[in-house]
Amino acid sequence: MHRPVLLAEALEALAPRPAGRYIDGTYGRGGHAERLLSHLGPEGRLMVIDRDPEAVADAQRRLGQDPRVRIVHGNTADLGDMASAADWRGTVDGILLDLGVSTPQLDDAERGFSFLKDGPLDMRMDVTQGLTAAQWLETVEESTLADVLWRFGEERQARRVARRIVEARARRPLVRTGDLVEAVGQTLPPAARHKHPATRSFQAVRMFINRELESLERALVAAVDHLAPGGRLAVITFHSLEDRVVKRFMRAGVQPATDPLGFVRPEPSLGWIVRQARPGPAECEANPRARSATLRVVEKRP
Repeated sequence: MHRPVLLAEALEALAPRPAGRYIDGTYGRGGHAERLLSHLGPEGRLMVIDRDPEAVADAQRRLGQDPRVRIVHGNTADLGDMASAADWRGTVDGILLDLGVSTPQLDDAERGFSFLKDGPLDMRMDVTQGLTAAQWLETVEESTLADVLWRFGEERQARRVARRIVEARARRPLVRTGDLVEAVGQTLPPAARHKHPATRSFQAVRMFINRELESLERALVAAVDHLAPGGRLAVITFHSLEDRVVKRFMRAGVQPATDPLGFVRPEPSLGWIVRQARPGPAECEANPRARSATLRVVEKRP
């Protein structure tokens, strides 16, 4: 069962109004969306977006009959286009982005996200487009692979892991998650054995295949552009790479950099509502996947 992370904290920070307009840019399995909707009255509106066709189908089953809900299949990177198509530019009262992989995606071996379950080496959030992880790994150059492992997985043994993967594919194609796990092998030093050796490699390949950081950067810019004055943007991240992007973006809006000559300082466009919130012990015990979650929330200034 998918459990929405930091649900109470995110809803309290968004402070939804009955007649407001809201966007859940990463529907997942609808935990946040359903709670948001419960705060809306007849005049309220909620747009839910997800790039995963299975998530969109879930949204249709759960919320498709509610006239207040607009369901969109698409990448959060295109949030701006979707909101503009609905004529919502500058009128959105709250936007929520719950990043990362959902529990159903991780638990379904056929999606290829988990190194703990053998399945097709796919890893695409949207299975209707783009290369699978297996297709990409079949031809990627060793140097490029090492760079991806370092940039998106912060894998200290990136060159060594890349070399092992290239050597393994020369013997036989890597078509299943188990093939990639085996190729990565025991690359972590003894001090780091508390982590599965494939953890960072799987994260890196998944994030690269889905262009996750690029999508996040575009979504953040579009979100602020489409918020109404006083509207709020809430983002839940699950690892340092995502959180770094979100933190830097929000900080830049709260405290803009000076002009290169130091004479002009633009007015802040954002204000902090929640600088950082983490799950409490009870939530982490009930849902271990929540342990790495961080919530940050800003408000658009008039």
